[in-house]
Amino acid sequence: MPRDTLTRDEIVSTAVELLDEEGLDGLNMRSLGRRLGAAATAVYWHVKNKDDILLLAGDHVWDEVETPDLAAVDWRTAATRMAASLHAMFVRHPWLVQALGSYLLYGPRKARHDEHSLAVFEAAGFRDAAADRAAAAVFTYVLGNVLGTSALDSLTKRLNRTGKNAEELIGEAMTQAREIAMGFPRLRIRVDAPSADYNMSPEDTFEYGLRALLDGLEADLRHEGRPV
Repeated sequence: MPRDTLTRDEIVSTAVELLDEEGLDGLNMRSLGRRLGAAATAVYWHVKNKDDILLLAGDHVWDEVETPDLAAVDWRTAATRMAASLHAMFVRHPWLVQALGSYLLYGPRKARHDEHSLAVFEAAGFRDAAADRAAAAVFTYVLGNVLGTSALDSLTKRLNRTGKNAEELIGEAMTQAREIAMGFPRLRIRVDAPSADYNMSPEDTFEYGLRALLDGLEADLRHEGRPV
């Protein structure tokens, strides 16, 4: 594909597809050019380098996060829906979680999300720095909740690229982890317990933690004497 038929939007959407399939380490100008059916030099006419592409791709996916209408729902419903939508976006794009720890990624779509998040907590009654803390607490909770999923996705893709059997190697690591856990009484109980009787699904764990966090924020508002 010649450079004059490529568009930046096409490059960015293709980069997101490549990142979803290959992970952060799988993105480079040559692989992106192949997927676009264009020479890497044609891509350089629209973006400067890999970091530039990652910046654009990293901002592009923030449009997937819901921003509920605060005129239609209460603040807690809005906060819950935003957090759940953010969690789902991170799960769809695990490379973004890794990139946030290594790159300075910020653009208008991320800014729009942050603006709406602050509006949600201001609607609850938080003001100034308190609204910043509340929004940051929910964001870091969601981010922390997907770190394990993101790390496993990155490890699986890396092993597959080297021709190793990722499923087998991860299974062996999990077996070793269980053997270590058996030496600790509280962990042993949990390892031995049937999953249906003891362990909650990841979705239940996320929802439980989010409810607890929002309950705490509501309690702070009541302590300050603000209506909730």
